[in-house]
Amino acid sequence: MTDRKKDHIDLAFSSRTEATDADRRFHYEPMLAAHHNGQFDEFDFAGKTMKLPIWVSSMTGGTQRAGTINRNLATACGEFGMGMGLGSCRSLLDDDTHFPDFDVRRYMGKSAPLYANLGIAQIEKLIATGSEDKAEVLVHNLQADGLIIHVNPLQEAFQPEGDILKAPPIETIEAFLAKTDLSVIVKEVGQGMGPASLERLMALPLEAIEFGALGGTNFARLELSRVTGDKASHFDAFGRIGHTAAEMTGFINEIVAKRAAKCQQIIISGGITNVPDGWYLTQQSKLKAVFGMGSAFLKHAMDDYETLQTFVKQLRKALGIAQNFMRPIY
Repeated sequence: MTDRKKDHIDLAFSSRTEATDADRRFHYEPMLAAHHNGQFDEFDFAGKTMKLPIWVSSMTGGTQRAGTINRNLATACGEFGMGMGLGSCRSLLDDDTHFPDFDVRRYMGKSAPLYANLGIAQIEKLIATGSEDKAEVLVHNLQADGLIIHVNPLQEAFQPEGDILKAPPIETIEAFLAKTDLSVIVKEVGQGMGPASLERLMALPLEAIEFGALGGTNFARLELSRVTGDKASHFDAFGRIGHTAAEMTGFINEIVAKRAAKCQQIIISGGITNVPDGWYLTQQSKLKAVFGMGSAFLKHAMDDYETLQTFVKQLRKALGIAQNFMRPIY
C-alpha cells in the first residue's frame, strides 16, 4: 500500500490529462455496470462462430518467419474466438513448398472462421485460363471457410514487378462469383474504398467486405519506399489517397439507408490500433461488424506464443471495459 501511494505521488504530474484531450465519441457511465467478467457471448460471423469481435487481418505468407507467425495467430484465434485471414496464398497455387506455413486449421480448431487469400490479379488469371478450381482446391486443402480476394491496384501500379489488371476488379469479382460456390470476402490493402466501389460490392452476395482503410499499413507507400530517386518523387502523393475506416463506415451506413444490400457483414480494418477506435465503429455500423487489426498482432506474434497470448488477454479486458462503461454517442 505504501509503495502504491508513493507511486501515485511520483507519477501524478506526469499522468495529467488535459480537458482538451477528452474522447468525445463516448459518454463515460461508471454507475451502470460492474466490472466485466471476461466472458463474451458467441456470435455468428463469416460462416462460423466468434467470441471477440476482432479479426486478425491478412498479413504474411511465404517468408521464413511466416510459419511461426501464422501458427501463433491461429492458436490465439482458437483460444479467444477471433476470425483470421491468411496472408497471400499465391505461392500455393502451383507449388506446395510453403504449404506448412499456411496449414493452421489444426491450431485454430474448427469453430472460428479462417479464410485463405488471393489477390485480384491472381483471380483474373485463373478466370482467363479457366482454372477457378485451383482456388477451390486451395481453400479445401487449407480447410478454410472461404477466400479473401484482396484488391490492390495502386500497390500493383507502383510495384516494379507488379501485375497489370486487364479488367476492372468488380467485373473480375462478379465473374468469379458466377463460377464458384466459395464464400468470398473482398478487401482493400491500405487505401480503403470510396462509396461507388462499396455500393457495387454490397450488391454482390459476398460473405463480407473488409475495409483495409487508409491509416494502417499502406502497401502503396510500402512499394513506393522500394523505389528510389526521382522515380519515387512523382508518385509520393498517391500514398495519401484513400478513405479512413470512419469514412467508410459512414459510406456503408448511407448505402444501407438507401437500398437493401446482399452483403450484410463488414470487417472494419485499417488504422485500428486500439479497442475504443474499433469498438466505436462496430457500434456505429448498421451492418454486422467486427474490427480488424494487422500490424499490432504481427508485432506480438513473431516470437513466443505467450507474448501474443498476453496481448490478446489485454484486448479482451479492454473490450469488457468498453462494453460496460462506455456508451457511444451516435
